[in-house]
Amino acid sequence: MSQTAPEGKLALQTVPFPADTNGGGDIFGGWVLSQMDVAAGITSIERAQGRCATVAIEAMRFHAPVLVGDLFSVYTSIKKTGTTSMTIHVEAWVKRQSGGELLMVTEGDFTFVAIEASGVKRELPKPDS
Repeated sequence: MSQTAPEGKLALQTVPFPADTNGGGDIFGGWVLSQMDVAAGITSIERAQGRCATVAIEAMRFHAPVLVGDLFSVYTSIKKTGTTSMTIHVEAWVKRQSGGELLMVTEGDFTFVAIEASGVKRELPKPDS
């Protein structure tokens, strides 16, 4: 990981609190994964122009811990689309409260499928030209 700036569009930004920590005092990985899924979900809904569901999470890489008080930002970019699904690359970055250091802490690829209200798969609309 030698990236110095986020790739993609800012989809979500928050600050983790002490209640979000694991036994070691760092932010729990499940909390990080949840925030990334929410951000990717926002991007998938925008692209699909409607309801979507997460069907896979691949290639999760945890590079550094998230600390209480970090400014936690999630960036997304659509890497691939199919007939009903899309793969979204998700990067989680933090700006440290002490010193203001900016670094990528986690990244992964999330696959979503567009669905009808009933939960049945549907085709993605054609992208805007």
